[in-house]
Amino acid sequence: MFRNILIISLALFLLASCKQKIKLNPAQLYGKWNYIKVENPNAHPPDSVKSEELKIQKPYLLISKDSLQLWWGGGILSRGTYTLAGDSIVYKEILPGGQTRVFPFIVSKLTARDIVFETTGEDGSFVTAVKGN
Repeated sequence: MFRNILIISLALFLLASCKQKIKLNPAQLYGKWNYIKVENPNAHPPDSVKSEELKIQKPYLLISKDSLQLWWGGGILSRGTYTLAGDSIVYKEILPGGQTRVFPFIVSKLTARDIVFETTGEDGSFVTAVKGN
């Protein structure tokens, strides 16, 4: 019995460790990423942005070699710089008054067409976006 539990536990550990790591390529990130889905699982109660609101507000990330901007409702909601660290885009947001705050966008999927990332913390969210014009 103990041997079976040990074998099953080992198999589950090996499967969990096989998760493919994302290798972020800076050039692949450049461009406009239109949000198509936003979920806020840590909200009380858990929440998501309705697809109708996404159509109206047209949020997107604009990533270039030197900057990252978050657009919402036709204007810049947030702007700053970034670095890449493993599977994360480490965003250094420029706040009013010249202050900054740093937080990661943890990327779980990146293809030539779409990206899925999450932000952590109480206000954390899961975002799915597609590359656009």
